[in-house]
Amino acid sequence: MQTLLDLINKTSEKSIIVAPEVCLTGFDYENYDKALEFSLEADEKIKSASKDKIIILTMLEKREGKIFNITKIFFNGEIVHERAKAKLFRFGDEHKYMHEGSSDNIKIVEIDGIKIGILICFELRFKEFWKKLEGCDIIAVPSWWGVLRSEHFKVLTQALAIINQCYVIASDSQNNECTKMSGIITPHGEDKRNKNKSCLEIKYDKKEITSMRRYMDVGIG
Repeated sequence: MQTLLDLINKTSEKSIIVAPEVCLTGFDYENYDKALEFSLEADEKIKSASKDKIIILTMLEKREGKIFNITKIFFNGEIVHERAKAKLFRFGDEHKYMHEGSSDNIKIVEIDGIKIGILICFELRFKEFWKKLEGCDIIAVPSWWGVLRSEHFKVLTQALAIINQCYVIASDSQNNECTKMSGIITPHGEDKRNKNKSCLEIKYDKKEITSMRRYMDVGIG
């Protein structure tokens, strides 16, 4: 938690921050109850850190007796959007420990004038979700993506930016199980990866989205 807060505090005002999937606890099934309880404490700390910043991450939580992997968007001291992961990664036994949310909740959310969509890790592989987020300015992809499929993560996140002509912020864990290939891809497909940096940053420019959609008109408004 403190590492995340320290990194958030280093960013400038108006930053859009995407952390890796379940970055605060990991999929710590051996200490599941503690992980679920911690989300309540984490909510309040991240709310406090979100003044003039948009922060996106996922947490394990229990809702109405069921456990979900819930993505949240924090902005100006509030949780302004949340939804449960709609496609669980069965190769990793996620379905044995949590429930799926509804894919109907995968949608574009406008925050501070920016149209944002979120695909949580495995959801990136489902092309129907790419279509649902057509028109986004930014698509966030908080992930815990296996190192054996590193090239898939790189190619899919870059292709998502190119086909939707938007920014993609893909955040993956730096532990040994994962790709360590967080990246920011521009609407033109320029791909910047973290190269083991703890924080990767580029300037958001709405004009890049507009110019790309005019230059290569594929019907995205």
